[in-house]
Amino acid sequence: MTRQGRTWVGAGLLTAAALIVLTTGPTETQQRFRILVTNDDGIETAGIQTLAESLRSVADEVVVVAPDGNRSGTSHATSGAPLVVREFRDGSRSLGYGVSGFPADAVRFGLIEFGGEQGFDLVVSGINVGANVGNVSHLSGTVGAAMEAIYQGVPAIAVSQEAADTDYTLAAAFVTRLVEQLERRGFPEGVVLSVNVPSGTAAELRGVTAARMGGSYLRTTGYGRQDGSDDRRATYLRRLERVSSFEPGTDSYAYAQGQITVTPLRFDWSDRSLVDELNRWGLTIQ
Repeated sequence: MTRQGRTWVGAGLLTAAALIVLTTGPTETQQRFRILVTNDDGIETAGIQTLAESLRSVADEVVVVAPDGNRSGTSHATSGAPLVVREFRDGSRSLGYGVSGFPADAVRFGLIEFGGEQGFDLVVSGINVGANVGNVSHLSGTVGAAMEAIYQGVPAIAVSQEAADTDYTLAAAFVTRLVEQLERRGFPEGVVLSVNVPSGTAAELRGVTAARMGGSYLRTTGYGRQDGSDDRRATYLRRLERVSSFEPGTDSYAYAQGQITVTPLRFDWSDRSLVDELNRWGLTIQ
C-alpha cells in the first residue's frame, strides 16, 4: 500500500492536540504509518488498550476511537442518533475517545474526523472477548467495525480471542507481527483479515493457519423464561451451546484444534455463480 506522506491535521469536533497519538522518528512533514484502533467491547476494556499499546511499537501514530460501552453482537449496525464523543482517561493517561454509537459508527467517525489530510493506513478492531469464527462472524461488532473500514476504503484487521483468557499479550503481539508483514508485503484490497486466537500459551497452541470462514462455533439451543415473568411481559435468556464438530478446512475447525486462524473476509457477500443462473431464468416484471 502506498502512503502519500502528507502532513496530518486534526479536524472536526476535537483538536489535533487532543488526539491520542504516539509519534516516533518521522517529522510531521514525512509520511507516517497511522493506525486507528477500535473494538465492540468498549474503550475501557483491557483488550483494546493492550492492542493499542502493542501497535505503537510499529506505527508512528495510533489513535483510539471506540464505543463508550459494550456493543457486542451489533454486527455492522449504525446509529441515526447524534453521536456523543468524549475522552476517557485512567488517571493522567488518556485511553482514547468513546463514541455513543455502534462500533461501525466509531470507525466512521474516527476515519473522517481524525483522518486529516493523510488519513489512516489501517484499522485494527479488537481484541474482542470471545472467538469470532464461522457464522458468528456475521453477528460480530468487532468484524462489523472492520467491515466499515473496508467500506471507507481502509484495510482492516479484526482480532478476537477465547473468552476464558484475561491476558491479551499473546494476541496483541501476534497481530503486531502480522501488521509488520502486511507493511512489507502490502495490504489486501477490500478484505478484512479476521484473526482468532484460542486459549493457551504460545507453547500450547498448535500453530497458525489461514482458513475460510465456515461452520458454527456457538449454537442457540433455546430460551429460558426468567423468574418474575408474567403472561403480559416475560423475560427470556438465550441458552448457548459450544459446537464441537466442525468441517475440516474451515476457521471453526482449525480454531477448535488449537490453531490461531487468519480468515480473509470480503464486504461483498454475492454468490456470483448464482447471479448468472438467475439471469438465465428469464425473470420478468409481470
